[in-house]
Amino acid sequence: MTHTARLALALLTSVALTGFAAPAFAQSGEVNIYSYREQSLLQPLLDRFTAESGVKVNVLYAGDGLLERVAAEGELSPADVVLTVDIGNLVGAEEQGLTQKITTPVLDERVPAEFRDDDDNWTALSLRARVFFVSKERVDATALTYDDITKPEWKGRLCTRPGDHAYNIGLIAQRIAATGLDATRTWLAAVRDNLAYPPSGNDREGVKNILAGTCDLSISNTYYMGVMLNNDAEPEQKEWANSARIIYPNAETDGTQVNVAGGFIAKYAPNVENANALIAFLLSDEAQSIYADTNYEFPVVPSVSPSELTLSWGTLKPASTPLAEIAAHRAEAAALVDELKFNEGAQN
Repeated sequence: MTHTARLALALLTSVALTGFAAPAFAQSGEVNIYSYREQSLLQPLLDRFTAESGVKVNVLYAGDGLLERVAAEGELSPADVVLTVDIGNLVGAEEQGLTQKITTPVLDERVPAEFRDDDDNWTALSLRARVFFVSKERVDATALTYDDITKPEWKGRLCTRPGDHAYNIGLIAQRIAATGLDATRTWLAAVRDNLAYPPSGNDREGVKNILAGTCDLSISNTYYMGVMLNNDAEPEQKEWANSARIIYPNAETDGTQVNVAGGFIAKYAPNVENANALIAFLLSDEAQSIYADTNYEFPVVPSVSPSELTLSWGTLKPASTPLAEIAAHRAEAAALVDELKFNEGAQN
């Protein structure tokens, strides 16, 4: 296939898959976003950005495959900004050469170094903590560490989603970065053997099973508490949430593991100036407060407070391990899950 034919194919693919006008020439006053974030979570932010800047926002929402799409579209991609979750996606995009340097000075001014790329190729936009939801009725402890749940008194009392899910891979990778591979292997095997049942479902299911009495402690992300407490469409989830309270692991020592929602500017972004303006807006006090109040996530900008509801769960002390270092251990974390047959549940 000739170079011209390849470009034509990429052009047709871009039109078919994105719905954006192509070729991806710069459109004055517009910015194109590829987003893994749900529309209900992101739209309030984008509405404010357009109202304040006058820049029209075009968004493609997808559950997966966006990084592959950007790579396939190459220099004809219309994507300016890609919004995603999990540090693995952000670092993976950089490693694949899909990013370019974010140039807005807001980045260095407002985001702590551990939550952005050393070369400004990506940044966190909000934080989510991997914590313990514990039964109000059956758990008296008010402080716990990640090591505490390996103890014999927790036998048959733990639950979580599958170990190879990105949320748990992030936690395991952070433990490797903090304590080493051998210590993490021992830790993960002990957690496995304290599980009430083989890992399954999602973070909400774990909290549901606390109410049912199937387990007493679920390893889950903080924001699910807010989502469930305010779920008018499925009011039974309010009952699940009200059966549990949150404990921030390692709050009194090295801090709680956090993962991120974040973003990057695509390598071939046709509207680079608007893309940088959008990143700057998403790091503003206003946008960070919207993240906090709408998504029950933690602002990545330290001067912005979490929502009142989130604050009622306690104070987050994030582990200081740089996100890039955590990402570097993700392959080892996944290998441990397989080696220990974590998803099969307790082995003794």
